[in-house]
Amino acid sequence: MKHGQIRFFGLFSVVLGLLAIAFLTCAGLGALTVRKASVYPGKIRVLTANSNHMPAWSSSWQLPDQIADVLPSEARHIEELRRLWLDTARSYGYELVMPPMLEHIESLLTGTGEALDLQTFKLVDQLSGRTLGLRADTTPQVARIDAHLLNRSGVARLCYCGPVLHTRADKPHATREPLQFGAEIYGHAGPEADLEAQMLALQGLRAAGIKDLRVDMADVRIVSSLLAGTHIPVKTLSRIHAALAAKDSAELSSLTASVKDMPAVSREGLQVLLQLYGDAKVLDEAVKALQPNELLRQALQNLKWLASHVEAHAAVGFDLADLRGYAYYSGTRFAIYGHGAELARGGRYDEVGAVFGRSRPAAGFSLDLKELVTVLPPRPLKAAVRAPWVENTALSAVISQLRTSGDTVVCVLPGHEHEVNEFDCDRELVHSNGQWTVTALATSAENR
Repeated sequence: MKHGQIRFFGLFSVVLGLLAIAFLTCAGLGALTVRKASVYPGKIRVLTANSNHMPAWSSSWQLPDQIADVLPSEARHIEELRRLWLDTARSYGYELVMPPMLEHIESLLTGTGEALDLQTFKLVDQLSGRTLGLRADTTPQVARIDAHLLNRSGVARLCYCGPVLHTRADKPHATREPLQFGAEIYGHAGPEADLEAQMLALQGLRAAGIKDLRVDMADVRIVSSLLAGTHIPVKTLSRIHAALAAKDSAELSSLTASVKDMPAVSREGLQVLLQLYGDAKVLDEAVKALQPNELLRQALQNLKWLASHVEAHAAVGFDLADLRGYAYYSGTRFAIYGHGAELARGGRYDEVGAVFGRSRPAAGFSLDLKELVTVLPPRPLKAAVRAPWVENTALSAVISQLRTSGDTVVCVLPGHEHEVNEFDCDRELVHSNGQWTVTALATSAENR
């Protein structure tokens, strides 16, 4: 064999070897990709992988898509927000309830609409054989508590804070495990309950650090007044609501044309709704452009009244075609925006308790604390006292007294004196003249 041929086959063997190594890498560790965590975009990065190509050992630390661990800084901030919201709700007279994470599917979903059904994880109870659901929304559970367990004749103010699970995230970059806070007021049909829900939501958001807030309002009864007397299949009605929310004129026209008994004035009214968004002038335009009836008059009158009270606390806008959210809403609806994001959503849902045998007027709102924390600046490290690890009765007594008074005291284990943690130790316990005293520490976070 000639020298040139030997050299060619040698290079060919090297290339084949490199290709083989690359293939094995892609089949194993090469299948790993890095993506931003969906709960805290830009803050936490997690590894994901194609399960068909990952080695078995790697699956033990993988999390499902759009599910993420919450690390100490964010967890501390979320817990502070949870306490803030519960304290704010209590200052309005709301009582805390804690519904279970799972219930029989009939209790969770009856009367709530298809959207909530699709969002709910379902499983079989091994004790009874019945189908259970992991809650995707807490409002139906609170309605059950009001209807059956409390059974009060007057006004009941209830609040809650706990995780919910979604089969699919309700918006891009959102978690499928929101930490939902909500407040509900039962037993009052007047707009005063709607106003209280909005004012509580605004006060909580301001206390959390959101300053420039905007409230967008709508009312389900406006669309209901246009569709009164028309028989529309449930799926078609859901698609009409979606087309209105998306401002999709072509889709809306196609859907309304498929409903044979829908009057022309209703079709035209729905198309007009697509243009009715903006400031308070929208309400006057609606009076002129839509076919007048009592239901429409009441809805527009309530929106005007609410806006007149809220505008002193936040910017107010209207989108009369906005029907986003679950199907149990029956009247006024609102969404609160700040820092470029939707932060809270609520409204009136008078029929939510009907499936439990007790239909009561109800209004309220909910929000996701995990989403709220992403639009707020990180909290500074918590100031703390550093203490040495010494077996000393006097030192233990001083540490106990400091902790009882509300101070955080971090005992530094031997060999870990220079490690950084979630606390800014700006003071330290020093033994001087036979006593343990707290003194300022020069190397606090400000000097590092």
